[in-house]
Amino acid sequence: MAMLPVQMARRIHAGPRLVALAAIFVLGVFATLAVAAPSPPSTLQHIALDSDGPGGLQVPLSSQVLKKGKHKGKDGREYENGELPPVEGTVGWVDPRLNGGRLIDYVTKKVGEPLNVIISSLSDPFILTESGLHTYVKSIGFSEECLGLHYGQIHDADLGDGLGRKPEQFLGRQHYFPIMGTCWESVRGGHHFRAWKQNGTDANSGAWFLGASEEMDSSKNHMIVEDGYNRGRDYIVDQVTQVTHWKGMWWKGEVEWREGLLERGERGINHGIEQDGRVAILTITRL
Repeated sequence: MAMLPVQMARRIHAGPRLVALAAIFVLGVFATLAVAAPSPPSTLQHIALDSDGPGGLQVPLSSQVLKKGKHKGKDGREYENGELPPVEGTVGWVDPRLNGGRLIDYVTKKVGEPLNVIISSLSDPFILTESGLHTYVKSIGFSEECLGLHYGQIHDADLGDGLGRKPEQFLGRQHYFPIMGTCWESVRGGHHFRAWKQNGTDANSGAWFLGASEEMDSSKNHMIVEDGYNRGRDYIVDQVTQVTHWKGMWWKGEVEWREGLLERGERGINHGIEQDGRVAILTITRL
């Protein structure tokens, strides 16, 4: 039986509509699969981010990549146990590590003692001179060595100022007034510090870098007491942040605590005594 003209027209018209519906269905299936599939992890999830780059995109730090809790510097060195890459743009002092120095002095080739106190060059200019430092420390309970004689080993330090390793410029010992002054500290033990000035052409900040500690008495060959590096630093901070005076001059200091300049622990530290890696930045003003 011949198909009526109207029925043939309807079937021919429905053909393209069925094709379109099938295409929409296929595209819907692919879209669902694409949403369900896990996206690959972004590399930025594993990289520390710096300031915004072009177009507002964040870019990786050039000098510091996070990897299993470690930090890597531009030279490829890994910084561990709380130490971070060298700090640029500090005011009143320069990070010695920027120019190959370090914040550990040299007792031997392998070990040293932490430079855990910095007197910023924003301090009273009088204190930044060597004679002025000798005067100022008397106000916080320290003085020169007994009878002007040095007991013990001379330590070197490299402050990254272009002068390389240089010997300590001043050793201050706790002054037990009125009992024999620093001579009693040499026998009994107590607090002391070594000081170096950062004044080379590569980093002429004028700041004083101190290695502070508390030591045992002479019968123990002046070994550092347990936790002696932290205790020595904290003792100086406690004294400096009070109002002190000497011969009509009055001072008071403020402290800024810095972490990341030193590695925590005992690696590379004299006597194998742990220290917490904190450095006290002191700014001392004349009142």
